[in-house]
Amino acid sequence: MKYNPDIHHRRSIRLRDYDYSQAGAYFVSICTQNKECLFGDIINGEMKLSEMGIIVRQCWDWLSGQYEYVDLDAYIVMPNHTHGILVINNCRGGSRTAPNNDAREGGSRTAPTTKRKSVGRLIGAFKTVSSKQINQIRNSPGIPLWQRNYYEHVIRCENELNKIREYIVNNPMSWENDENFMP
Repeated sequence: MKYNPDIHHRRSIRLRDYDYSQAGAYFVSICTQNKECLFGDIINGEMKLSEMGIIVRQCWDWLSGQYEYVDLDAYIVMPNHTHGILVINNCRGGSRTAPNNDAREGGSRTAPTTKRKSVGRLIGAFKTVSSKQINQIRNSPGIPLWQRNYYEHVIRCENELNKIREYIVNNPMSWENDENFMP
């Protein structure tokens, strides 16, 4: 095995001085530990989720229910990784329902001040929730499900967003050519 100096001294791929909690669209890819295929199979270009794949999908959906400032765009759960577009919006507060802003009825005129989590913290929450549920059914508490890091990309324009959506939707059809493909 060839020595790789970056294994012990990982360099961050994050943009320096960028606020990853600010409103915007973010493309993320998250791989399983050792790229182990746990989430289902690609059959005729279509992803068929296993029980663990269904949990990953549910936990991804959980993000937008848990955090009112998170919207989900296109995403796919693949056999050993997941791709998705997280959208952090400008909405703040602790509830998805509109607050009563009429002071005469006891409502508050001040906006709630819930601090938004960064993309990294959101991915951390997703990994924690999905790992706990999957490790429970695998009877393997504390065993890593996900690789330590994840890939992210700040989406800067509509054209880029559409290309990434297309990539996500077509990902199962190109599985055998994917760098994460494990036969």
